[in-house]
Amino acid sequence: MSGKVIGIDLGTSNSVVSVLVNGEPVVIPDAQGRTIHSSVVAFLPDGEILVGNDAVPRKVIDPVNTVYSAKRLIGRPFFSEEVRIAQTHYPYEVVCGEDNNPKIVACGREYSAEEISAMILTHMRDLAEAYLGERIDRAIITVPANFNEGQRTATKVAGEIAGLEVVRILNEPTAAALAYGYGQGRREKVVIYDFGGGTFDITVLDLRDSVFEVLSTAGNTYLGGDDFDNRLVDFMVAAFHHRYAYDLSTEIVAMQRLKNIAERVKCELSEKEKVAVQIQEMIPGSAQPVVLSFSLTREGFFERCQDIVQQTFLVCDEALRLAELTHHEIDHVVLVGGTTRMPLVRDMVSQYFVKEPVGDINPDEVVAVGAAIFAASLEADSGGGRSALLIDVTPQALGIATAGGFCDTVIERNENIPTERSRTFTTNRDYQDVVKLEILEGDSRRAEENRKIGELMLEGVRPAPRGQVQIQVTFEIDTDGILNVSAVDVETGLRQSARLAVAGSLSSEEAARLRAQANYYEDEGEAGAYWPEGAS
Repeated sequence: MSGKVIGIDLGTSNSVVSVLVNGEPVVIPDAQGRTIHSSVVAFLPDGEILVGNDAVPRKVIDPVNTVYSAKRLIGRPFFSEEVRIAQTHYPYEVVCGEDNNPKIVACGREYSAEEISAMILTHMRDLAEAYLGERIDRAIITVPANFNEGQRTATKVAGEIAGLEVVRILNEPTAAALAYGYGQGRREKVVIYDFGGGTFDITVLDLRDSVFEVLSTAGNTYLGGDDFDNRLVDFMVAAFHHRYAYDLSTEIVAMQRLKNIAERVKCELSEKEKVAVQIQEMIPGSAQPVVLSFSLTREGFFERCQDIVQQTFLVCDEALRLAELTHHEIDHVVLVGGTTRMPLVRDMVSQYFVKEPVGDINPDEVVAVGAAIFAASLEADSGGGRSALLIDVTPQALGIATAGGFCDTVIERNENIPTERSRTFTTNRDYQDVVKLEILEGDSRRAEENRKIGELMLEGVRPAPRGQVQIQVTFEIDTDGILNVSAVDVETGLRQSARLAVAGSLSSEEAARLRAQANYYEDEGEAGAYWPEGAS
């Protein structure tokens, strides 16, 4: 094992990697000096695979074989509403794979979101190795605080496929709080407002020197900067249809061009009051490209997007209620994520919290920096130094579906983690030797109003008349926020095998195969990364 543990912010739009060098956090650049790396993977016809910033031009050249925003798919069941929405916005094809796992089709091959994420993580690792001049095989990877069991597990699997030992899955807001307050001796209540490319989180923390206690967390894992882009794309499609009576939404390449224009305009309007836009497209029956020209003011764009930001404040209301705090009891607000660079977001956040956000933190880099600081903190702890104490919470309640359509909550929302809770269940059929329990996420007492995240199969149950076998099921959430399950026959003390199948995740067999492939490359003297045949 190498001595260095890197911190990776695996983002929807961009990823960042950081490490401590001589006690100071360094955000690692690529060969061109860029520290922000696009979370894009492009599959070329000759079998080559491009990852990161070099892959971005392929989004227009070959959009159906260029994958971005895979984080919005990771750990989600194929038939979920979020995947259905993604299918309407992505030019590449998403199909249903084994165990309801979404698969992305590129150049005639199917890839899971875990595999795509593994390629991005490998790229981050390669950048770190090139910069440090040494081998890296351990990392802390950050995730949104509101990621559920399936999403966290899938992210950890992605790291393992990339040949990394994932030392910790760390919540992004907690990492940002570390970057803000570690070693500063702060004693205050802080809000981390994390608005990224595809997700929104808010976390309320109580900072007490080296203790970082999460008081509450809330979020929307399908709300982010992409929604601003999509809003602007919809506007341009409507304007084009009004002018030329032609629907560009049926043209895959044209839609990707509009997406790129939307991203550029959004960024420019953060710096300028007005942006001129010109779109040239070919339409049937036209010998020359037709042109749509218009100007968009910052005020006009913001008017169209205020409701997106307003949705974040509904989440903020929830987090403050759970923390039993008011806006006035918050000492500082730290903005995280590229979307917070928009003046609209900063202004509305200032109005909501009645205070100016902290202004000396880079919102794009702060999460990776916090992960690197935590990595160094763990190393200091193992060497007898003083590490940061993180007291995090579970973002959602977890329970089991019971007879009558109800949900029996095992772990309440906002409980400190790691934690362990148990419930006792009985069989409901005579002489059954297998019990299937549905694992649910959510606060409702009605099972149908919660989200099914997986199934627990208890095998080898002692055959007996219904109701006579009592099985104690224990839920344990570790420091990564990942659920582990065990089951014991109360009468005999026999521990039953408990197999948790998480909805939307890779099958255990497929995950094992991909891990073995990564290990094979490492044994053969390669970088230890996962790359399909023909990749470079």
